[in-house]
Amino acid sequence: MEEIKRQAKKALLEGAKYFPVVTVTGPRQAGKTTLAKQTFPEYNYVNLEDPEIFDFAKNDMSGFFDRYKAPLIIDEVQRIPDLLKKTQVLVDKEKKNGQYILTGSFQTGLKAAVSESLAGRTALINLLPFSIQELNENKIDLTRDEFLFKGFMPRLYGEGQPENLLYRNYFSTYVERDLLQILQVKNLSLFEKFLKLLAGRIGQVVNAESLSSDTGVSAVTIKEWLSVLEASFLVFKVEPFYNNYTKRLVKSPKIYFTETGLATYLLGIKNAEQAARDPLMGNLFENMVILEILKAQLNSGGQKELYYFRDSKGFEIDLIIPTEGRKIIPVEIKASQTYHADFANNIHKFMEFSPEAVSPTVIYSGEDSFKSNGIEFLNFKKAGNLISE
Repeated sequence: MEEIKRQAKKALLEGAKYFPVVTVTGPRQAGKTTLAKQTFPEYNYVNLEDPEIFDFAKNDMSGFFDRYKAPLIIDEVQRIPDLLKKTQVLVDKEKKNGQYILTGSFQTGLKAAVSESLAGRTALINLLPFSIQELNENKIDLTRDEFLFKGFMPRLYGEGQPENLLYRNYFSTYVERDLLQILQVKNLSLFEKFLKLLAGRIGQVVNAESLSSDTGVSAVTIKEWLSVLEASFLVFKVEPFYNNYTKRLVKSPKIYFTETGLATYLLGIKNAEQAARDPLMGNLFENMVILEILKAQLNSGGQKELYYFRDSKGFEIDLIIPTEGRKIIPVEIKASQTYHADFANNIHKFMEFSPEAVSPTVIYSGEDSFKSNGIEFLNFKKAGNLISE
């Protein structure tokens, strides 16, 4: 199969042009290494997952950099955060941009090390699995339900791995090995139960007490688990949007998965047809649409800027996207393939009391994209278009 071009390549090239280091973070198997190697094929490459290389770098950093010369790609750099201190010394001495491309898949430790050692010396790029835009641009197109079930992991498309096999192995090798080592969970079955319960709460406001009651562990433990899942790029939060409209706003974030295919696996969904009939299909569709917009933000070199609006009476807008000039784009997300004018009811109401709202949009599963009564109706495959380049 032909190489699937990544939209983040432009941001990576630009980062290397203006900074001595570029740090690419994201989930395991999202394509970070492939992106780095394809963008800079002439660079030397080293992977800290290799036990011998890990021991060498850990015990002899000077010898490590003598052997592996810049320009250099260092994979899974979060395994040795102290390596960044030595990198800082080298880039300050060399004073040359684009010398080191670092990748990492655990953002808490890596972010802290980058902030301490490479502040002002590195561009930061977050890479998630393929977007619908990227797949469509490479002539890969699926239905709504196929995208929901299959997900977007590169190995599904580059190597043709079966979905259930990939996510089962992903869960066992990544979640059970990496996350349990970090969290030191003693009862694996409770942690698996927690993840499945979390998948069943996609698009809902996070409630640690409710999860604690259903899982059988303390709310403090639930919050710790959520924090590590987010730091490991397994889930992400959408925070509530604050403004001066009312003081009675919901203040807790919503939770989403960075891979809908993993969510459907955790929910026990076996195929695309089952995904279409699942009671949580609407939640999964919302997750996929928000992911598409998030990927467009990250692939352009930006950061996550996504919010939702809900007041204490239950009035809600699914997504609020900040845009230029302190304006915001209100978005409603509907899984239906058939247009209904009432899809835009909440947006019309929101526009009445939100002077900074522009380009109101409904994203749905219908094939037609059009404008009606000032509201843009957009097919979900074009959701990334809401992010200006």
